[in-house]
Amino acid sequence: MSVLRPMDKLPDLNRATILLVGTEDALLQQLAESMLKDDCASELRVHLANSLPLPSDANRPRIDLIVFVINLHSKHSLQKVEESLNHVDSRFFLGKVCFLATGAERESHCSIHRNTVIKLAHTYRSPLLFCDLKVESCRATMAQRLVRMLQICAGHVPGVSALNLLSLLRCSDSPLSKES
Repeated sequence: MSVLRPMDKLPDLNRATILLVGTEDALLQQLAESMLKDDCASELRVHLANSLPLPSDANRPRIDLIVFVINLHSKHSLQKVEESLNHVDSRFFLGKVCFLATGAERESHCSIHRNTVIKLAHTYRSPLLFCDLKVESCRATMAQRLVRMLQICAGHVPGVSALNLLSLLRCSDSPLSKES
């Protein structure tokens, strides 16, 4: 059980692995199934974890993209993600990490304010995506987007790197709203 490093393993030809980290097991499983349904030239592997660190396993494949899923209705979800971030090597934040916030559609029921996750993503210089994973059509669209990001992070899209993707997805570096 140690820090997760991007270069611990050599890349696999035509194989891409994503790690979904979050406390919502059922939603993560549904997102994983939607990703595996997507037509992709690469062999996709989806791993799920409630938190990091991952147990040491010599057979674990190289992780090409980490997605931290935060449920805005659960402070426990945010806490687990924040604790997990301590177990990720800083080199992963060069385009191989993104945050996915779910539950924003009913803001009156949120126990975590949107600005909190925006600040978190800004702090780690990683993209932040919003999606209602309970709605099948939204989940399918997000699955397609994540598969495309994964292919880029795994190096399977010629001419585009994870750093290119990061610069395209990053919000402007303008200050956050005055509420913060």
